Amino acid sequence: MSRKVIEAVEELAVPILEEEGLELYDTEFIKEGKNWFLRVYIERPEGKVDLDDCSRVSERLSTELDRVDPVTGGYFLEVSSPGAERPLKKESHFRNAVGNRIFITTYEPIDGNKKFEGELLEYTGESLVLDVEGNRVVVPTDKVAKARRVLVF
Repeated sequence: MSRKVIEAVEELAVPILEEEGLELYDTEFIKEGKNWFLRVYIERPEGKVDLDDCSRVSERLSTELDRVDPVTGGYFLEVSSPGAERPLKKESHFRNAVGNRIFITTYEPIDGNKKFEGELLEYTGESLVLDVEGNRVVVPTDKVAKARRVLVF
């Protein structure tokens, strides 16, 4: 059910975002406690997403969701930026993160470690190549449990 909801929401959200000069970063439909949350993460190709952007998209998307009604039952709609330390889930996320510092956890140890932080040097689709404190580390994408960008000051 969750995948179908996400697909329906993305189909409604993308045209709204395009009209606003924004892009869809990710969508989640998850249960936390006894409540369901529909989270839509948006970004601006050149610049930052602000509160007004989130508010406008939330209003417009809420109207479309009420009209089409792709979600059975109650839920909370949240529209926001994915943040500076955004999760990396999709191929496009990893491709756009090349040259940036990222943090990865893996399902199983690679060279005795399950946590890696370093600059993402390359993304091939099958693997991530990182510079971890001067050492080149290759992490197969199917071993990545979670990944996110790291904010560097």
